[in-house]
Amino acid sequence: MVPLEQKDRVLRRSDGRFTYFGVDIAYHCGKFERGYDRVIEVWGADHHGYIPRMRSALGVLGIDPGRIEFHLVQFATLYRDGEKVKMSTRAAEYVPLAVLRDEIGADACRYFYTAVGSDRHLEFDLTTATSQSKENPVYYVQYAHARICSLFRHIGVDAPDPQADLSLLSGEAEQRLMALLGTYPELIDSMARERRIHRLAHYLGDLARVFHGWYDSHRFRDDETALRDARLALCGAVRQVLANALGILGVSAPESM
Repeated sequence: MVPLEQKDRVLRRSDGRFTYFGVDIAYHCGKFERGYDRVIEVWGADHHGYIPRMRSALGVLGIDPGRIEFHLVQFATLYRDGEKVKMSTRAAEYVPLAVLRDEIGADACRYFYTAVGSDRHLEFDLTTATSQSKENPVYYVQYAHARICSLFRHIGVDAPDPQADLSLLSGEAEQRLMALLGTYPELIDSMARERRIHRLAHYLGDLARVFHGWYDSHRFRDDETALRDARLALCGAVRQVLANALGILGVSAPESM
């Protein structure tokens, strides 16, 4: 059922010029005329009132309004050294994304923006985003990948033994790591279907945290060969998932840091 507006909306002014709403309707019609099966749009939260009227307009034109998805994005608040960065849309005072990228890097920008659901307000701490500590989530995840690459370089292997006996990995942390890795395919599937990319950033944080704790409390170079190979195989699996997931977010997976 097409939701209806409670009042008429002007599409064309008395002087012949089209309103923004009229132009938007034409834009959406053009999308479907060009053969799109589904349209996904990201709007600012202040435009939420336009969603029902756009759905109504499409329905009147014979286009199934269920073929378009609207995702509202909340505003972001920036902090630097604990102080709120002054911004105002009315006064045209804002920090362009290009400036933010130059200050903290593309990786941090992408990770921080995808780590929070689009329906939630984002508080972006610029000081944290540039720190090299576990307080910085993107650094913490990237360091896990770099740490595994460094381990393999020191041991002198390019990849773990595919025939390693994983049944030797009976420790609690090892079991937790393998369980986390096992949920990854299902996470990707549900995340894509539900358009909830922030779940991937949360997963990466959990995986990095469990890995670092396990790595810090185990030996990888002096144990007997079979157990060492099994642990290296687990490290290789963690590295693969980290690189894959970071790639989906558009974030680099450095081999050294």
